Amino acid sequence: MPGHIVQTAPIPGQKPGTSGLRKTTREFQAPHFLENYVQAIWNGIGGVAGKTLVLGGDGRYFNAEAAQVVLRMAAASGAARVIVGQGALLSTPAASHLIRKRGTDGGIILSASHNPGGPEGDFGVKYNGPNGGPATEEVTDRIFAATQAITDYAMLDAQDVDLSTLGETRLGQMVVEVVDPVADYAALMAEIFDFEAIRALLARGFRLHFDAMHAITGPYAKAILEDTLGAAPGSVVNGTPSPDFGGGHPDPNPIWAKELVDRMMGPDAPDFGAASDGDGDRNMIMGRGIYVTPSDSLAVLAANATRVPAYADGLAGVARSMPTSRALDRVAEALSIDCYETPTGWKFFGNLLDAGRATLCGEESAGTGSDHVREKDGLWAVLFWLNILADSRASVADLMADHWARFGRHYYSRHDYEAVDTAAAKGVMDALRARLADLPGTTAAGRQIAFADEFSYDDPVDGSHSAGQGLRVGFTDGARLVIRLSGTGTVGATLRVYLEAFVPGPEGLDRDPQEALAPMIAAAEALAEIATRTGRTAPDVIT
Repeated sequence: MPGHIVQTAPIPGQKPGTSGLRKTTREFQAPHFLENYVQAIWNGIGGVAGKTLVLGGDGRYFNAEAAQVVLRMAAASGAARVIVGQGALLSTPAASHLIRKRGTDGGIILSASHNPGGPEGDFGVKYNGPNGGPATEEVTDRIFAATQAITDYAMLDAQDVDLSTLGETRLGQMVVEVVDPVADYAALMAEIFDFEAIRALLARGFRLHFDAMHAITGPYAKAILEDTLGAAPGSVVNGTPSPDFGGGHPDPNPIWAKELVDRMMGPDAPDFGAASDGDGDRNMIMGRGIYVTPSDSLAVLAANATRVPAYADGLAGVARSMPTSRALDRVAEALSIDCYETPTGWKFFGNLLDAGRATLCGEESAGTGSDHVREKDGLWAVLFWLNILADSRASVADLMADHWARFGRHYYSRHDYEAVDTAAAKGVMDALRARLADLPGTTAAGRQIAFADEFSYDDPVDGSHSAGQGLRVGFTDGARLVIRLSGTGTVGATLRVYLEAFVPGPEGLDRDPQEALAPMIAAAEALAEIATRTGRTAPDVIT
């Protein structure tokens, strides 16, 4: 099977973000676009000759075709073996686990995470390193540099590999090993959690409702929740992965998972509800009549970690992304453990996890995880909650009420302004950045400002410095405002405003979050002038 060299040239716009390169599907299908970026990955990591890689994706449109391109390019560049999920499918946490379990040299994950799929949707390619986590800043920079200097790529002349059948085949000199995408991950979950306790909970009539959102977690959830743990048939809905996610948006939040919200807020609601996203690394948690914010969920997991067998001896430390609410900080203080504040992007947690400084970590964007893999993990979070509920015998609502009574409540919300004109969004950031030094001691919408800065991060493990990670304004009453541009959109700019207000209790712990945050919403507009500068009078998505 001879290969050939294809002459090419750099293509603008191939700078990877916090989780690889995400663009529209049409862009990835354009001549040389996917091939250029894959070759840039090979060049950026020092080549793949003799290496073993993991490959899989979330099943979105173009997933199968892209997987075959990656295989032919890996074979042409001398890779020794590629371990592929059956049907070119792997959830992101399952891929991370497989990289770690098999000791590979890294892996390629084909996904745009929670972004919509289909011909008019989005696609993405991400390289994860040998630790199973997203590429480090240094590797990401090398990959981007390679996209700007590329002159050619190698491609094997071969037919598509049959990825439907388990076992080994050869593509040129390279071994292609097709594995069950669920089995290894399911075995890992059984090691972490008390499956017997969860089975007993479900046997007592506890009802759950898991919305896989037509995405990759469906087969994992059905195998574990229904087939292994005994949840009633039909507890997992929308469980068959679809190339366009059933025409929906696979982002587990109250806007896009409205079907779940309506069910959990209805008259015959189950005891527990959850959802996961396109590639299986995010989660949404609900109880009967209650929505749990991702920030609160992270804090509850940390506060109750010793109920889970894998964390029975306690936590080495915890970490959260900077925009995530400071609810986790209060739990860490009570447990006398370190709490690290990092930039947004799971790769920043990797060093802390590898060094044993943190055990649990999470982001406000519905991602939580631990040192079991080096990615956030949606189904793991669901099982964590079920283990806590089984051990405590409390409802979700009672568990949250007890948590807020003990630690106080951080009312929290994120307002997203999507597809904003890039220049206008940059203008919002630049104008507020120019005022930061003068803000402390002044007021905004009647609230006194205690500090204002642009967040930067010095990694305590490797000493690397990350600047420009978002604008923060803190108030004397413990409230906080964060504004940053997101790196996950593919059209225009996504401006994100994070609002946080703290109530120590015992009064005021059961208000509607948007009502409780109304003064902060007014302060955000007074400081950032989003309506004036962008023409947007309201956010597109509120979570």
